[in-house]
Amino acid sequence: MTTGLIPGEQPPDPRPSGMRPPQQRRDQGGQGSPHVDNRPRSSVITARAAASFEPVGRSVATARSFVRDTLQGWGFADIVDDAVVLTSELVTNAVVHAGTHADVLCLRSEDGVRIEVADRYPEREIPLQGSPATMGSPDREGGRGLQLCAAIAGRWGVDYTPTHKQVWFQLDLPDRPVGTRTAGPSLPADLLPLADSRVRVAVVQIDRTGAISAWNEDAEELFGYAADQVTGKPLTDLAAWPHTPGTGTGIAEALQLSRWEGSYGIRGATGRVTPVYASHLRVRDTHGEPSTVCLLVRDHERAVLQTPSRIPTSDAPPVDGQSSDPFEVFIGSPAPDDLDGLLQRTVERARDMLDGDSAFLLLATDDETELEVRASTGLPSARQRFARVPVEAGPGRYGSARMPAVHEDLLAVPGAVPLLNGTGMRSVVTVPLKVEGRLTGSLGVAAEAPGRYSNEEALRLQFAADRIALAVESARLGELERLRRGSLSFLVEASDLLAGTLDRDQTLALMAQMTVPTLATWCAVYTISDQASDPYLSYVLHEDEELIDGIKSLLSKIPPPDPVPTPGARVWSAPGEAAHEAALRSSMRSLGLTGGPTHQVASGIGPTLATASAVGGETVVLPLVARNRVIGMLTLGKPTDEHFRQEILELAEDLSRRAALALDNARLYSERTAISQSLQRSLLPPGLPGIDGVEVDVIYRAAGEGNEVGGDFYDVFPISDGAYGFAIGDVCGTGPHAAAVTGLARHALRLLAREGLSGPAVLERLNSAILDEGDRSRFLTLLYGEMRPQDDGSAELKVVCAGHPLPLRLRQDGTVEPAAEPQPLLGVIEDLELYEQTVTLDPGDVLLCVTDGVTERREGTRMLGDDGLADVLSTCTGLTAGAVAARIMRAVERFASDAPSDDMAILAMRVA
Repeated sequence: MTTGLIPGEQPPDPRPSGMRPPQQRRDQGGQGSPHVDNRPRSSVITARAAASFEPVGRSVATARSFVRDTLQGWGFADIVDDAVVLTSELVTNAVVHAGTHADVLCLRSEDGVRIEVADRYPEREIPLQGSPATMGSPDREGGRGLQLCAAIAGRWGVDYTPTHKQVWFQLDLPDRPVGTRTAGPSLPADLLPLADSRVRVAVVQIDRTGAISAWNEDAEELFGYAADQVTGKPLTDLAAWPHTPGTGTGIAEALQLSRWEGSYGIRGATGRVTPVYASHLRVRDTHGEPSTVCLLVRDHERAVLQTPSRIPTSDAPPVDGQSSDPFEVFIGSPAPDDLDGLLQRTVERARDMLDGDSAFLLLATDDETELEVRASTGLPSARQRFARVPVEAGPGRYGSARMPAVHEDLLAVPGAVPLLNGTGMRSVVTVPLKVEGRLTGSLGVAAEAPGRYSNEEALRLQFAADRIALAVESARLGELERLRRGSLSFLVEASDLLAGTLDRDQTLALMAQMTVPTLATWCAVYTISDQASDPYLSYVLHEDEELIDGIKSLLSKIPPPDPVPTPGARVWSAPGEAAHEAALRSSMRSLGLTGGPTHQVASGIGPTLATASAVGGETVVLPLVARNRVIGMLTLGKPTDEHFRQEILELAEDLSRRAALALDNARLYSERTAISQSLQRSLLPPGLPGIDGVEVDVIYRAAGEGNEVGGDFYDVFPISDGAYGFAIGDVCGTGPHAAAVTGLARHALRLLAREGLSGPAVLERLNSAILDEGDRSRFLTLLYGEMRPQDDGSAELKVVCAGHPLPLRLRQDGTVEPAAEPQPLLGVIEDLELYEQTVTLDPGDVLLCVTDGVTERREGTRMLGDDGLADVLSTCTGLTAGAVAARIMRAVERFASDAPSDDMAILAMRVA
């Protein structure tokens, strides 16, 4: 992949060099002619990034990462997910379906971003808008990228040239409110804030290490230091930070916050501390490097920087005769631009309006059967967040959700508002949020004293809820849409990762790493080997690695969840209960208490309080179902008192289906690989026999991943007392089909040789057996011989070479010569007339037998060949048989840089 980034520069023509102007263009975003370039381009391109990707499957994931990193670096987080999804589909079309390189170009402008994906397959036709039949079904392998462009992008189109096809799309940034944030009334001069004749605002920039990197002239005037005196020094050397009891935020922590505003002191060059009022803003540069910009004024001039405080409820003046109720200007300005901020502001205003001790807001699910806690104040929000409560009436249900309700004393009606159970709240008023008559949520305010609220407060709160309901629903739908698009991007990447491996352990690790911390705080994967087996805890992961062993120990002490095939997430309470008991035992031990039902402490790694807290929240189980069988369970958990969002559970269910299929595929692949390897090992000789006075060694390499036996084979076996048979052969082809003939040949040789037949007779009968295989038969080259060690230390060999590379004899003086003559190969003609040749090996002589994978080793146009093999063998004088075989193999491996593509067998025999 090649990339280029030129920030702040007008880009050149994005088409590859040498590309002629487009001959055809399809613009799907406007009404212009296909031959007229009416695409909107920003007048100023502020940055560009380009990358080229090879036509291989992994390039799709690399392209997604390139676009994601580029847009996040530009600060376009709002459109990252859409851009990643569209780029993924278009690059897939190029590198997978078209099989060409893909060139990706990102262009940044003030309004948004334009991404262009070019491939080198211009003859593929792109359908015109208005012809939906040609777009294809979403379930088809191709065409989805253009459908997504039409559905998501603001504009999109296609350019054609004789050598390239380019698909482009443009994503616009969402509108952001522009205008007055806050304003005050005109005041007489004597009421204006007091300031010096010249107000100086010191601008200090702090790098990520806390050191000063910029110091302006006003800072020099205010504090007496020149810029070169303080640059590079930590701000903490100058700041006099107030150490208020009970305040945990220090200067270092304040500099890490996105925004901060408040007072502290700066120690000047004279040693005096100048009180200042500061406004901090955390920023990052175009390279992603964070820093903090600090604006400082003298404390008595704080009005220059200080954000105006909100007008208290009791002091809010009427405006143009309108009501002074703060919910008339309910959220204030500026309104939070995210749902959580809007909901939190809502509950805080509701609490202040009714002078309550707490407030809460729940949002309804799509079917209005449950309410989900989304914001609260004055309550243990971490415990309650995303908890779900049924709406219908009944014990433990939210019966007052559809109408305003006032409860003067919750002790009289326990369970009326389940959210407040155990919080100490006594009186509460709740009102529904409705949009077009449909329940969208519930807003409540509670107090610790009974009898605090009446129908009058309920009417005021209902009026406020009516004012905010539409804005809340609109923000909720916007959040759901962002979650949907983010989920689509997440599932695309998850599917790509899971499809990239067939290793079971790696698949388990990927499942866990994709869920933590994106979907859950911790997870555990249980696997089931067969229907008669119990679930087995196979993998545990927590976002804090130090807690993994504790969680694993805790889960191993409780029964696994039941393997129920019902789809969807179901709550599993056992881990939380075990965590509670573990916390209780730990507390009793720390107090030195024993006895009672909790005095038994399990041995091994005991779950600590931290472990108990980590798994003390909501835990859900999703079945892993593949091919109509439960093969395991995916368990997701939250820390103490936390709950899962419904959208997260739905996303986890989608992920579990993909993960289950990937895990089952890995299981099947592992099983079939083990069976294949076991069958292949059965085709290899069990071992080499010991021959008095003769050294024998073999090196065997089968081509292809996972293959232990191929088309080459060897064998050395006893025939009778003092006689040994040896063979080395090569079946046409590689892999399992060749290995089948290998097994036939090796076993037939042993059987026929032990019947007392001569070498030619053995090979003639083997030739008939191969021809009897019919269409499955393959021709075979074979070197077969019989060896008889002699009393004088030599060895007599009778050899038949049927179409095989000739055996080479190495004498003690270093000369190398063929030890046999070539004869016809087996498996081609029926009537063979073979003969055997007698060779006598003197003490120290070596007989080398190889297959053609050795002699035909290639590097470009060069080949090792028979002469090259003889040259290597001539250097092996005095070596043992094993050393000779090893030197030949090293020479073959070094001859070419590529991995061998053919099976290789080397048989070396040396007379001692």
